[in-house]
Formats: sequence, C-alpha cells, structure tokens
Amino acid sequence: MSDAPSTRAFVVAIDGPAAAGKGTLAERLAAHLGLPYLDTGLLYRTIGKLMDERGFDLDDAELAGQIAAALDPEDLKRDDLRGREAGELASRVAVHPEVRSALVDFQRAFAGRAPGAVLDGRDIGTVICPQADVKIYVTASPEVRARRRTDELAAKGREVDYERILAEVKERDERDANRAVAPLKPAEDATLLDTSDLDRDGAFAAAVAIVAAKRGA
Repeated sequence: MSDAPSTRAFVVAIDGPAAAGKGTLAERLAAHLGLPYLDTGLLYRTIGKLMDERGFDLDDAELAGQIAAALDPEDLKRDDLRGREAGELASRVAVHPEVRSALVDFQRAFAGRAPGAVLDGRDIGTVICPQADVKIYVTASPEVRARRRTDELAAKGREVDYERILAEVKERDERDANRAVAPLKPAEDATLLDTSDLDRDGAFAAAVAIVAAKRGA
C-alpha cells in the first residue's frame, strides 16, 4: 500500500437562508482549513455585470450561457458585486437554464480540485456537491436574521426599517423554499447549526467542531 498522501478533494458544503451568517462563517472556515472558498451567491451577479458592461442583452439566454461557461474565477474578485444593481442584473440572468447549467459545472469543477474547497450557497449539499465530506446547514430565526441585516445596513449609513426587513426575510424564505428548481432545504445528512444565540466566534467554533467530528469519523 502506498504511503503517498491522498489527493482527493475535501469538500465542505455550507447552506442556509439569507442573513444566517453562512458567508462570513464559510470564508473564515476555509481560511482555517487552508482551502479555497467560493461564495456561490456572487456567480449570477458576475454574469449579470459582465453582460451589462459589455452591452449585451440580458434576456439573451444563449449568450448568457456562453458568458457563464467562460467564467474566470478572477471575475469573482471584482468589488462591484454586492450592491443592489448587481443583484437586479443577477435576477435577469438567473432565469436562464443555460446559465444555471454552466454555473453548476463551474461550482462542481471548483469543488473537485484537490485539496478541496469550502462552498456556501443554498443548494450546495443537496444539488451541487451531494457527496460533500461535510455538510452544514446554517440558520437562525427570521427575527435574528432581520436584526442582523438591519444593523448591517445601518452601519453603512442607510435608513432602514426593521419590520420591512423582517417581512422581506420571510418572503425570501418562502420563495426559496418553494421554488421549482433546487429549493432551499437542508440535505438529509447535513448538520444543523442554529446561530440565533451565537456570535461570530461561537458559530465558527461550532463549525470547526463539526468538521473535526466528521474527519474523525
């Protein structure tokens, strides 16, 4: 038997609803594990921005699919993907099956390269990487997530109404859970991590413990 180290990719899939803290947690966990990190929520935003700045028709499904198929990981590092404009552009291109198909391939290829990766999104453990070594479903109560989102926006100097944000969180949960393709739900073998009563350090410590337990098993 060879003593050479395994080159198999070690994949951690982190899913959950909006404002549960999964992005911050996933990025920190990836750094801790020494693995590449992919924020899959940026993918559609990137496609939308690329098409818009090149003057392409965002309703052209075939062209959007071609842009998605040629996506360069470096494109995800742009600093204009977090705003409302990018989100609106993303919603235009996300309806195209050609785009989704290409981005599923992109995510699986990213995860499949040794030494592995940490990916966060809404269907990583159920659709993108169903064979992931570790699956964590990060959640929190709608009220806590709305408060976090409200505080985040207020810190940026924006006037926000907590009750409106809470309504939006609940509406998005309902939409995500009932969409026809890849609805938001925990994988059957995912470990639930409720961060309602945890700060960032507490959530991180819990995630590290989950990964350690899975590796030990």
